[in-house]
Amino acid sequence: MGLFDKLFGKKKNIVKREGNPDVYNMPNENERLNWAMEKARLTLHYFETCLTNPKDGQEYFSIKARIEDNGKTEHIWLRESSFDEDGNIFGIVGNEPIDVKNVSIDEKIGITKEHVSDWMIIENGKLIGGYTIRAIRDGLEGSGLVDFDKNLGGMLVDEGEDYFRPNLETPEGAILALEEAYDNDDLEAAMDCKDFYKEAEFILQKMNKIELDESIITKTAEVLKLSYIKNMQEHGMPKFAGLKRAFLRDKVSDDQYIITEICLYPDGGKSSQKMNTFKIDNQWKVLGLVD
Repeated sequence: MGLFDKLFGKKKNIVKREGNPDVYNMPNENERLNWAMEKARLTLHYFETCLTNPKDGQEYFSIKARIEDNGKTEHIWLRESSFDEDGNIFGIVGNEPIDVKNVSIDEKIGITKEHVSDWMIIENGKLIGGYTIRAIRDGLEGSGLVDFDKNLGGMLVDEGEDYFRPNLETPEGAILALEEAYDNDDLEAAMDCKDFYKEAEFILQKMNKIELDESIITKTAEVLKLSYIKNMQEHGMPKFAGLKRAFLRDKVSDDQYIITEICLYPDGGKSSQKMNTFKIDNQWKVLGLVD
């Protein structure tokens, strides 16, 4: 069994199409692909902003649409994408459909944001977005990877950058909001991104000999809070401006994710760290680092 099979659980199915890119079918239940599609929807705002006001070097924009027809589903790239005032998306079907019959190549169609499964921009020959492309590519090796890259026509695929909004609506957004507060030397905003009580609870849970009660958790939380404030005041806040950041998720529960943040430096270096995040009162909070 090859690496692709180990990662995705089923033998890959590549459909060769003369005059069209090959199609790489992956099982819908695959966590890597599901995460890629979710990430695309959560960062669609960046695509829309760039489409409206392209940055220097951005020369190609495309949306991948989830098309459903009589119980069958196919994900198809649309070229010449556009948005209307209500946020609906329009584009021209770029490939000959295989499984669905309700759309055809070169047909202009419209979809809602809920039917977006990916987006991509080519900027100075480099892939921006393209999360499902990355998910498939990450599962290939050897000749399969070489053939896949040939299909991309020489487009550069690097570690990428994730464009989550810096807010408390997602685990990744909470991390970016915290780092934005650090960049602005805003201790109050940074503390809004954290929850010391929940962090204390997790720390104490690891100490099996301690019987937890609210008083112990509260006291520990206060120690963590004071230590955090003292550390920031004495050593200053870390800085993240100018860094590209990508994220990986490990789900613990619907309310808890371990997030791996990959920081890419201008000189080509990179570092990574894992952070515990937790959803409290419908807002995501950043807890401590995970060893």
